[in-house]
Amino acid sequence: MANTYTQIYIHVVFAVRGRFNLIRREHNDELQKYITGIVSAQKQKLIAINNRPDHMHILLGQKPTIALSDLVGKVKSGSSGFINRCGWVRVRFEWQEGFGAFSHSHSQLGQVIRYIQNQEKHHHRRTFREEYLQLLKKFQVSFDERYLFTPVEMDGSEG
Repeated sequence: MANTYTQIYIHVVFAVRGRFNLIRREHNDELQKYITGIVSAQKQKLIAINNRPDHMHILLGQKPTIALSDLVGKVKSGSSGFINRCGWVRVRFEWQEGFGAFSHSHSQLGQVIRYIQNQEKHHHRRTFREEYLQLLKKFQVSFDERYLFTPVEMDGSEG
């Protein structure tokens, strides 16, 4: 889009379906590189990425050439397919439906990058659920707690 100038920074958070600890530490780098490739292929800028065994954090510099929900959908479907093809888990890997997205100003980027990079340290003090609820409340995002996290049995059936 000629003559379109933007500065949009989005912190995206999404969880493994059922919040199971399925992403093993030894796969983090490969998974993060794969997701970086998906974002780059969509001509978007990945600024920071980190994951825990049960969730993912991504900081994007987003251009208005793709809707955020479409971009996150491509990241989630592409990366879950990658994980399944690699055979990293014995069950069918899926991400939880939906995601959280939080906008930031340029002046906040350093703080958000450090937050994403220090996920292991943060989770010594609180669970992913506590972290996610804190983000939703901090950004004054209205939500219905009944729909935040869908419980799933390990065989993939809804529970």
